[in-house]
Amino acid sequence: MWPFRRRRKEQARPLGEAEAYRRSYGESSQEVRVIKLPPRLPRDKKVLESGEVLRRAFLERLERRQRGNRNNADG
Repeated sequence: MWPFRRRRKEQARPLGEAEAYRRSYGESSQEVRVIKLPPRLPRDKKVLESGEVLRRAFLERLERRQRGNRNNADG
């Protein structure tokens, strides 16, 4: 027999968004309104492609810098 037995904690059930809000902020007031936003516009593929090119160039530059630092530390 164990002198200090711990009771198992009951596993909490997942809360929905409305219940979580109610627990955090209390009942809703008339000052808070829920609005539905229109769907987002499709993203411009040219902008996404140019951002990816920029990201890859940045990573390549970082790699060159790190390789340069390793060579300088060895020499």
